[in-house]
Amino acid sequence: MLQSLSIRDIVLIEALDLEFGQGLTVLTGETGAGKSILLDSLGLALGNRADSGLVRQGTDKAQVTASFGAPASGSRLAETLADNDIAIEPGEPLIIRRSVKADGGSRAFINDQPCSAALLRTVGSQLIEIHGQHDDRGLINAKGHRALLDAFAGVDGRPVSEAFDAWQAAKRGLEKARQELEAAEQDREYLEHSVAELAKFAPQPGEEQELALERATMMKGEKLTGDLEAVRSAFEGSEGGLASLRAAARRLDRIAEDHPLLKDALEALDRSIIDAGEAEDKLNEAAAALSFDPQRLDDMETRLFDLRGLARKHRVEPDQLSELLNDLQGKLAAISDGGRTLEGLEASVASSKAGYVAAAETLDAQRSKAAKALDKAVAGELAPLKLDAARFETLLEKMPEEHWNKSGMDRIEFLIATNPGAPLAPLGKIASGGELSRFILALKVALAEEYGLKSIIFDEVDRGVGGAVASAIGDRLSRLSKGAQLLVVTHSPQVASKGDAHMLINKSLSGTVSRTDVSALDAEGRRQEIARMLSGADVTDEARAQADRLLEGV
Repeated sequence: MLQSLSIRDIVLIEALDLEFGQGLTVLTGETGAGKSILLDSLGLALGNRADSGLVRQGTDKAQVTASFGAPASGSRLAETLADNDIAIEPGEPLIIRRSVKADGGSRAFINDQPCSAALLRTVGSQLIEIHGQHDDRGLINAKGHRALLDAFAGVDGRPVSEAFDAWQAAKRGLEKARQELEAAEQDREYLEHSVAELAKFAPQPGEEQELALERATMMKGEKLTGDLEAVRSAFEGSEGGLASLRAAARRLDRIAEDHPLLKDALEALDRSIIDAGEAEDKLNEAAAALSFDPQRLDDMETRLFDLRGLARKHRVEPDQLSELLNDLQGKLAAISDGGRTLEGLEASVASSKAGYVAAAETLDAQRSKAAKALDKAVAGELAPLKLDAARFETLLEKMPEEHWNKSGMDRIEFLIATNPGAPLAPLGKIASGGELSRFILALKVALAEEYGLKSIIFDEVDRGVGGAVASAIGDRLSRLSKGAQLLVVTHSPQVASKGDAHMLINKSLSGTVSRTDVSALDAEGRRQEIARMLSGADVTDEARAQADRLLEGV
């Protein structure tokens, strides 16, 4: 709900601060007093084009600040603000500030956070709806008619939305599988050749490192063979060093008891024999490990060369070849199983589509029933508004399959005809601005609580009518304002008398400077203003008496 509006240096307004409440607020004043300036100021705050012509002559810039009640948690407005990183403290008002410079530049802020004019228009459309001579938003926009009909019907569109998402997901899965199968078919020959080649070679994880290590060890053995054999010959045979040590130990053992030093010498000799034996064992092990086999070396080098060549060919590391083989075998198997896979996915698509169609047809039946009820409700409002020759109809038209969406299979639009025999046309195509405003009023009354916005402005909804029709308009505006906020610019005393609050727009002249002011009227002020609206500049007692009757609802 609009709580306050502060205007600075806009056209004829120097400084103006207004407070607004719930219910029906009427704004009246003589022609040319500046009612349009007030609406233009509010429109600037709601994201309308920033026109430098709004800046009051002699000043550098104009500014409008509008304060609204805190957006409800989880509402579309709260989501819009959150999506655009606009912070709103719980319970705190939403404050919009817009300024325009005399040179044409403009700036916009939401709760002191800079924002674009596009975001301001989006937020503004979710805060207030303005209906006047050139209305192009709200009920005029067919994009919102489906949501309004669903709200009137009290239907839940989630089953259709969820079914549509499931259908689309199944279609995406099928298309992906088809593309993968098509690509695989194109690569079948390559896959078959690669799988055969890799399977025949049978690469093993870690094989490159093992072959390289064994190859390096064998090549070292080739270099060390001569020296190793010479060392081993010093140990081996009856003339070898180890045999000599053992023979010496046997001789020493026979005489060791003859002298302590001989005993010590024998013990040292025994230790040497043990160490020499261990050395001989290590030499034998080394000889076995470093054995050089020319054929084995050639086989290893060939295997290692081929292994690395395959890795380069497939652009992987040698240790990844076995994993690549498994992957290629899987792709080749998928080609063979592709037909069965596609059949299953196609069945899934058909099943999910059938689920969507069933849910959408159920929703369509609910909408059709609600559309008839809405048409009847609107028709009942037209005659009292001097639109008895007009017709209203809610169009439900099944769309081609390519246009089905999360909201269903129907295109929904409100159509009207203002003259007998005239064809039905979109709501926004009606010629007369006054008729358009009254049609919108009738539709809003019919939609009642189902309509989402709580703040609505009507600019001269009573244009071109008077008497009983104006009184009927006033009654409907009063009904519509219950639990909501309506601001109505009017020239009709019948409408003005229905207001919960009354503001008078007045233009004054100070020297050569014109100024527009707005004042809230008390009970006597309302009586005097309505009497003026009835009789003109010269307010008569009869006009005052008639004003009393209107205010008393007689």
